Amino acid sequence: MNYVNFGSAGVKVSPLALGLGLRGQADPAAAQYMIEHAIAQGINLIDCANVYGTMDDRANIGQSEIVLGKALKGKRDDVVITSKVAGALGKGPNDVGLSRYHMLREVERSLKRLDTDHIDVYLVHSYDTTTPQEEIIRTLDDLVHSGKVRYVGCCNYAAWQVVHAHWIADTVNAIPFMCVQNSYSLLTRRLENEMFGVVRELKLGCMAYSPLAVGLLSGAYVPGQPAPKGSFWDIHKDEYANVMQGGIGEVLRTLHRLAAELGKTPAQLAIAWVLSHPEVTVAISGADTLEQFNDVLGGVGWTLDPEVRRQLDEVSAVPSAMFI
Repeated sequence: MNYVNFGSAGVKVSPLALGLGLRGQADPAAAQYMIEHAIAQGINLIDCANVYGTMDDRANIGQSEIVLGKALKGKRDDVVITSKVAGALGKGPNDVGLSRYHMLREVERSLKRLDTDHIDVYLVHSYDTTTPQEEIIRTLDDLVHSGKVRYVGCCNYAAWQVVHAHWIADTVNAIPFMCVQNSYSLLTRRLENEMFGVVRELKLGCMAYSPLAVGLLSGAYVPGQPAPKGSFWDIHKDEYANVMQGGIGEVLRTLHRLAAELGKTPAQLAIAWVLSHPEVTVAISGADTLEQFNDVLGGVGWTLDPEVRRQLDEVSAVPSAMFI
């Protein structure tokens, strides 16, 4: 594993992170084993959030942090972990958002679930229009100075929102965002429009989530064929039928062809394409099973041929879909 600096920060991370959204994993023990296996393979960055839970079930909110805490026993100091705050955790008026009240309460709850005294990278999960931005930035700064958080960053921000937050941090002499986290894949390339320029200018780390476009680029989905039984897109048949029309189907056909020619899987090639962009520091694996994780692990450790990159760039040039 070749480790890279996380943006302009000194901390070094693996270019592939394990994400714990766990949409399709109902077994906490299996999830814990996958985390331990990932760490054994050299993955030292685990991406979590206070709203994540097995099977993406509201009743399981917080379970991913609990599972991660158990997996880190004896190896906490060798792993960089993230968690996130902003998502709704209940029905109360202060159970959502980025108010000082909510963040200071929820960081304590995350630390307890994770069974640790600090979170390496604390990310605001979404932009909050109801809280003054200075309140958000000052609270994050206080968390860093308290030692409960090492670095701070943001998820799902537009480029202008990142720049505005950076300006506020500079104005009030607070610690700025170290990284951004947004969706990026062959099927979701809108980051290239403005965010990549901000990443370069501010020397930010960039975490690409859903690099397989909610599994569409995993190799399991073939244009003209129904989604595999029991899969995410089998459950969402209507959306799948619409998604596979036109340009997206052509991207998949090209990806599958090129992967076969290279002796790689479609998932590995899709990950390698994401990481071939110098603006991207980390691609986040959304694997739910050990088999899926072992597949995407093959997306790192090799260099994408320029001609293959050109063909993938060309076929995916027209924005095709909006993925979360």
